Amino acid sequence: MSANKQTAHGLSASLGTWQLWGIAVGLVISGEYFGWSFGWASAGTLGFLVTTVMVAVMYGTFIFSFTELTASIPHAGGPFAYSYHAFGPAGGYVAGMATLIEFVFAPPAIALAIGAYLNVQYPALDPKIAAVGAYIVFMGLNIVGVTIAATFELFVTLLAIFELLVFMGVVAPGFSLANFTKGGWGGADEFSLAAVPGIFAAIPFAIWFFLAIEGVAMAAEEAKDPKRSIPIAYTGGILTLVVLAVGVMVFAGGVGDWTKLANINDPLPQAMKTIVGESSGWLHMLVWLGLFGLVASFHGIILGYSRQIYAQARSGYLPAWFGVVHPRFKTPHRAILAGGVVGIAAIFSDELLSFGGQSLTANIVTMAVLGALLMYVLSMAALFKLRATEPRLARPYKVPFYPVFPAVALVGALICLGTVAWFNPLLTGVFVAILALGYGYFQLTHKQREELPFAELARAEG
Repeated sequence: MSANKQTAHGLSASLGTWQLWGIAVGLVISGEYFGWSFGWASAGTLGFLVTTVMVAVMYGTFIFSFTELTASIPHAGGPFAYSYHAFGPAGGYVAGMATLIEFVFAPPAIALAIGAYLNVQYPALDPKIAAVGAYIVFMGLNIVGVTIAATFELFVTLLAIFELLVFMGVVAPGFSLANFTKGGWGGADEFSLAAVPGIFAAIPFAIWFFLAIEGVAMAAEEAKDPKRSIPIAYTGGILTLVVLAVGVMVFAGGVGDWTKLANINDPLPQAMKTIVGESSGWLHMLVWLGLFGLVASFHGIILGYSRQIYAQARSGYLPAWFGVVHPRFKTPHRAILAGGVVGIAAIFSDELLSFGGQSLTANIVTMAVLGALLMYVLSMAALFKLRATEPRLARPYKVPFYPVFPAVALVGALICLGTVAWFNPLLTGVFVAILALGYGYFQLTHKQREELPFAELARAEG
């Protein structure tokens, strides 16, 4: 396949394996820089370590299972297409809307963290204004072209990994296991049953370590050889992220009073400041290079949400106006801008989204996690359904240890979804309300989908 080959819908099929790995890790790597430390507030360091291990097992089994779906049905809609294929239009709607919520709500949280990092260097700069600036810059870069965007993604991802390794190396001399374990069970030094609720309450922030890695599926139509390269990208990506997540969390928690790092958007610079002081060149390097980690995820998730909006629009699930490819750049420019408008609105919606005793960023993270978990449940259910009803579907990659891996992922996702909903009833109500409003649109527009989705999905699978 040539580097500039286009799909039937006009997208450019030009991404190689390394670029897809860069997207897989880059989509997620901001989760190593911020967001996770909110989990310490409820679980403590040791409790949150338990939470993270449980979530890592769920994600490991999920990614191996999800890869089978992606390789079998390489479609820009990703989970939307898999659930549609397995459960019909209603299944496609729910999975698609859940994925949209995940990918549209994750970027404003990352943009706010970008603003917080810049505010460390420029105290007079309003973090929200910086967040809006980030949207404008990276929506533009995504519009210019997918190859340019993916190459940039790989570059900033490699820099971000390098910087996380530098962070661990610089703070290592000041690491103390006693610091990490002090009050590590939700404020207590010894484990007791009282620590268990905190361990479960911290689930959204452990998920933040890995959230959105599945977004590589939405670049499937733009990959040169998706059935070979996507399994490699996914496997390499999840292994990379597990190592980085555990390393960053342990080293950050052992350099001083970890309670000062909970509930803030820039835990790594603050942890390093404990070791090297405020004027150190290491700290300034961390702030600037740390931005690359945030930018990698922000930029990659814009690619993900735009392909999801685009795929649903061309299938009649969203207004067709969004399902248009730019005539010159071959990117879904309207879908890119649409997600940006929602994200910028979220940034300025403190009163709407900031409740339940958590910060705005923590609430946005939780909303994205709710969407992700519902999508994970539907994707694993779709895998089981398609194995039973379409045994002859071409499966270039098959999940190992079937049915154990997808079953572990499904049960883990269900437990996490129930737990997050239990601890965040108000946010869950908002989440359900969004799904209900979308379902109303879905019912009102059924005529425009009567023939379109079947033909559209058939073309993609062909």
